[in-house]
Amino acid sequence: MKVDYSKSADGLVPAIVQDDRTGKVLMLGFMNEDAVHKTSESGKVTFYSRSKKRLWTKGEESGNYLDLKSITPDCDSDTLLVKAIPHGPVCHTGADTCFGETNSSIDFIYLLEKVIDGRYQNPADGSYTSGLFKKGINAIAQKVGEEAVELVIESKDNDEQKFLNEAADLFFHYLILLRAKNLSLNDVKDILEKRHTG
Repeated sequence: MKVDYSKSADGLVPAIVQDDRTGKVLMLGFMNEDAVHKTSESGKVTFYSRSKKRLWTKGEESGNYLDLKSITPDCDSDTLLVKAIPHGPVCHTGADTCFGETNSSIDFIYLLEKVIDGRYQNPADGSYTSGLFKKGINAIAQKVGEEAVELVIESKDNDEQKFLNEAADLFFHYLILLRAKNLSLNDVKDILEKRHTG
């Protein structure tokens, strides 16, 4: 990756941080060569703080780190697009972004995926999801099949609420099946994007 740090007297380039899952712009920071190197090496987004006059890893005090997914320079090599996964609010005010935005409905889907992953990694007694993981892939796949059939049946009637409830049940169990296969919605999204642009 080639970055031109010489365009600024202080050797800093703007770094726009974007949520890798939702595309939401989270914040703007500045990076020098050391910050880019540390970010790439640690996997945690690190900036150069102009007020503290040192490298500063986002979340070093709050715990709300930004897990690096990619860094891409623009066409002039003097601005960076940093895609990351945020752990908690990004702004010091408590907002999800430094532009005052709060969670959208698509963010909830990824939150739900994270909760399911938590039930997979740390099974909880009495948890329906943990219990389903314990039964194994065949039971999970069967449950997805049952929910799909129930959705098809409800689609033939005119009860919108029942249809939506069955759609939610199917989607929930689909997320469980993805996790059981060590996959995620991002993996599915990548396939859809390739089909769309192919």
